[in-house]
Amino acid sequence: MAVQLLAYQVADLCLGKPPLSSLPASSATVADALAALKSTGESSITLWSCDHASPDKECVCVGKICTVDVICHLRREENLASPAAALQSPATVLVPRVEGLVRHVDPSSSRKQRKQLQKPSPSTLSTNHNDQEFCWLTHEDFVRFLLGLIGLFSPIPTLPIETLGIISHDYPVVSHHSPASSALETIHRASIDQTSVALLDELGSLTGEISPFTLLTAGDLTGSPEELVRAVEEWLRERMGFLTGGGNCCSSDDELASPTTPGGMWARRACSSRMMWRDEATVCGPGSSLVAVMIQAIARRVGSVWVVDRECRVVGMVTFASMLGVFRDCLESLV
Repeated sequence: MAVQLLAYQVADLCLGKPPLSSLPASSATVADALAALKSTGESSITLWSCDHASPDKECVCVGKICTVDVICHLRREENLASPAAALQSPATVLVPRVEGLVRHVDPSSSRKQRKQLQKPSPSTLSTNHNDQEFCWLTHEDFVRFLLGLIGLFSPIPTLPIETLGIISHDYPVVSHHSPASSALETIHRASIDQTSVALLDELGSLTGEISPFTLLTAGDLTGSPEELVRAVEEWLRERMGFLTGGGNCCSSDDELASPTTPGGMWARRACSSRMMWRDEATVCGPGSSLVAVMIQAIARRVGSVWVVDRECRVVGMVTFASMLGVFRDCLESLV
């Protein structure tokens, strides 16, 4: 099994990946980054330490910028008085200061290098191919790849996530009574970690989630920076306020299915009455199998799944990074 799996190269994961859009780190401003996000329609833009179009220089990606980074920059106290001036700041101020967030890898790498890449961290990989073209490889790409070979790891994928010990009890959370401005910073940190933010009531029950992806639907990038910030904060206030009137998490006659049901069906039934909007949070139970949680996360395009008990209280979260850690440990035990 190990020989078959490790025979694949990183280039196999790059098939169909679009080349990255980029800006020069030495001269680009926040306004340039926002304009690039508007014009390309992409969720992120990259900064490079050289002219990416020049074949004579070694290009190094110094960071990845998304709209959430721009919004949080404009919302800082020192920038509220003059958002227009804040837009003229160097784009590098938007790059999160997190070691290992972006790593370069050769497309022909495999075995030892790939195992290194699978270590749990909020990393995004940039790989060069076709003569100085680059693309992103994320945790999701690796999980999708492994899902296609899931039978090779049997019976590990069928084990409960609680048994595998991958439920994290350190997760971003916001009370639905918190001001919208405080939620932005938490969402920003979650964006870096490729996770979502849990919205909890006074009893610690999950009333919903806010992901960096859904935040992007809150504002119109074609408007002014002031309008963008106002639109996002108003959207957060409406969303967090709407979630306060949900009623009981579970009705008395809820029929709770087995916690090992794929996707944690009992958890979804338990919480469905509290999450009545279309962006329902992705949840599972401690007894959900690893493969079921992987499928859930892939289907919903989220980097994490909330683990809840029968009262809809959050007990933790499972991330793509922790899922990959299980497969990495399995490979290391065989090689």
